[in-house]
Amino acid sequence: MDLYIVLGVDRSAGVNDIKKAYKRLARRLHPDINPGDREAAARFRQVLDAYETLMDPDRRRRYDAGQLSSADADDESGTFGFAGFDFSSRVHAERTTTFGDLFEEVLSRRARPAEGAEQGADIHARTQLTFEEAWHGVQRTVTVTRQDTCRACAGSGFQRVAETRCVSCEGTGAVRSVRGHMVFAKTCPTCGGEGRLKQEECANCRGQGVEPRSETLTVRIPPAVADGARVRIAAKGHAGVRGGAPGDLLIHVSVAEHPVYWREGDELHMVVPIAIHEAGLGAKIDIETPDGGVRLRVPPGTQSGQRFRLRDRGFPTRNNAQRGDLVVEVRMKLPKVIDERSKELLREFGRINGESVRESTSAKATADKP
Repeated sequence: MDLYIVLGVDRSAGVNDIKKAYKRLARRLHPDINPGDREAAARFRQVLDAYETLMDPDRRRRYDAGQLSSADADDESGTFGFAGFDFSSRVHAERTTTFGDLFEEVLSRRARPAEGAEQGADIHARTQLTFEEAWHGVQRTVTVTRQDTCRACAGSGFQRVAETRCVSCEGTGAVRSVRGHMVFAKTCPTCGGEGRLKQEECANCRGQGVEPRSETLTVRIPPAVADGARVRIAAKGHAGVRGGAPGDLLIHVSVAEHPVYWREGDELHMVVPIAIHEAGLGAKIDIETPDGGVRLRVPPGTQSGQRFRLRDRGFPTRNNAQRGDLVVEVRMKLPKVIDERSKELLREFGRINGESVRESTSAKATADKP
């Protein structure tokens, strides 16, 4: 009796091939599946002897060299049955099997997520806004191509077909596995223990439960969005595989620069030119902001570069509980002198105030010295 022929493998078969052949034959010939069948029991004994000999490197080497016959292999196995389990006294037993591994498949009956379920990936898109659009908020139309739920199988990955016998368990509803010298049975994962197949892999999505689809979405960009911000649209990314949760759509926002305004956090900044007489005598200046007109009071003696803060005139904060401030920097702008009258007035102003200006500047420089 050739042990390789018993298992139906080539002489060059590796460990995995031998294990697969043994499991396939054991599922069909084990005494628990064929109660009272002496021929099946004897055949199973031959399969087990061949398996144990070829799985042991030393015994397999001796067998291949002709130093160990199939009868000798039978004598060395010393196999006997007990209550549906298969034990043997192999000297070189594999040490990878533990009791936790042995009984995990028998005792673990808790519900598990669908096999192969994966969360869908996020989709990234970009949009460009003007400063005013970022201030007020805007709607954008975004077209994305994403993996969506397969319409042919409703995302299950399977389609109902005419009922057939399950080939994995050969209609028994249970598959058997061997751990060491113990044989265990568990519910067939292919048919769920029914022994019959009523569905097959969806041909449209190849069992993934998703298919590519283009979709146009109208997305609301909220007010006060900052440059570089991301707007998340939940569940509008790629659909999950085999029932997994969908991903999100992430829109990356870019805000164009404005010639007058700029943003620092929740504050709105701008520069306003003022005339020399407005700075010296004081004035009330009407200025325009993205939120409408506002009046700025410039006190007498205002210096160029001085800043004024107008409360609650900036961007809304994240929780919209309050708003930032508007910071206005005034810069003095001299008019063009185009007539003699204006020149004379400036000369007279210089004669009156020129020395005081230089004195104040000198005094400030002296005070700043350490």
